[in-house]
Amino acid sequence: MPLTGLAVTVLGLLVERPMHPYEMVQLASSRRGRLVKIRPGSLYHSVTRLEADGLVRARGTDRAGKRPERTVYEVTEKGREAFRTRVAELLGSPPQEYLQFPLAIAEAHNLDVETVARLLTERIAAREQEIARLDDTVGAAESGGVPELFSLGTRYLATLARAEVDWLRAVVARIESGDLPWLTSDEVVRQLERLARNAPSGTHPAGTN
Repeated sequence: MPLTGLAVTVLGLLVERPMHPYEMVQLASSRRGRLVKIRPGSLYHSVTRLEADGLVRARGTDRAGKRPERTVYEVTEKGREAFRTRVAELLGSPPQEYLQFPLAIAEAHNLDVETVARLLTERIAAREQEIARLDDTVGAAESGGVPELFSLGTRYLATLARAEVDWLRAVVARIESGDLPWLTSDEVVRQLERLARNAPSGTHPAGTN
């Protein structure tokens, strides 16, 4: 079974050095919090699963002050190989990802045009705030002398967000100008029925999502 994003994150941290799950949570949240959903319970479960699969192993325990002892984990050679293999797979052959926004925009014709224009405008504002946060993260890394290589994931997210904002602005402008005609519910049904009648047998109506 392919490694999950959280498992890749855990292995990446342990390739760096041995550590206990609590430290993994802290580092994963600060470094990969915008790339992977980091929850303590899920991360602890991921470590347990990786250990059962022989990809990580307990190295010992440590204690900080009066806190309970914590198990320190390290990556195995099998884990290193699985980590490198999965990263290479994700770099070269992106998996099919079913994102929610493309689904929503594909079904947007079921809402009235004013609502769609308003919601997309709100999304633009939210994405612009996210871009600002990503830029701040990159700027802080640069100021701190962090090599650019370590911030490629954040830079990629910022680039995608900017492209989305540019596209959304163009869509909203076309909606508001009337250049992108909006159909009523009855017109949508009639258009889909017409496309279905004209489509070759066994195919989806042309132009539908």
